[in-house]
Amino acid sequence: MTLREQLIALFTLAHKEYQRVIRIWVQTIVPPAITMTLYFVIFGTLIGRRIGQMGGFDYMAYIAPGLIMMSVITNSYGNVVSSFFSAKYNRHLEEMLVSPMPNWTIILGHVLGGVTRGLIVGAVVTGIALFFTRLQVHNAWIAISVVLLTSMVFSLGGLLNAVFARKFDDVSIIPSFVLAPLTYLGGVFYSVDLLPEFAQRASLFNPILYMINAFRYGVLGVSDIGIGTAYAIILLFLVGLFALALWLIGRGTGIRE
Repeated sequence: MTLREQLIALFTLAHKEYQRVIRIWVQTIVPPAITMTLYFVIFGTLIGRRIGQMGGFDYMAYIAPGLIMMSVITNSYGNVVSSFFSAKYNRHLEEMLVSPMPNWTIILGHVLGGVTRGLIVGAVVTGIALFFTRLQVHNAWIAISVVLLTSMVFSLGGLLNAVFARKFDDVSIIPSFVLAPLTYLGGVFYSVDLLPEFAQRASLFNPILYMINAFRYGVLGVSDIGIGTAYAIILLFLVGLFALALWLIGRGTGIRE
């Protein structure tokens, strides 16, 4: 295929994924919006009044970036893992693999679908957050770049989950037992400085901590982690997961078995 044909294939696949998100918006956009609204009401309004300030900000403002990132992470991951596994389960992934489309086009097309859903839900949650608190963006470029890179990382994570999944139950194991705990322990609701020293050191092995803090810095200007370190970790995971996905798809792992 020529480069133009590859780009057409990429656009077509990405458009299909976008249409899937929009077509079932009641399932893809509304539930996370309702869930995040409850988080803001319960943790921000009710519990936040007792906590007061954190990191020099009102508690509601402090957790807002974390909740936005949590919605981006879970929805980017969930969109790709369900879409890619459905393609594998229904056997039309095989049709794409035997076509002239290069594997990177297939991967990137699904990733763009996950990024699209993550950004849409993130924008909706941001709008909800503005009903509860006032957010003054400290550095828009950092905030936007971190959201984009993070949604790409977890879209790739969802794709890898789908590659190894053998049945529909396998699709929910990683989000329930790995992704959810890492997200809640990633500094969404608290500053790492509040933890005991051993817990602070253990938290450094949680990649989501770097992503949430980098986004919080972009929005509020405060972070428990160095921004340079956060970007390095995010880019390392992005490159590593993409290379792994490309290798696995090339080998036919989970597809030819």
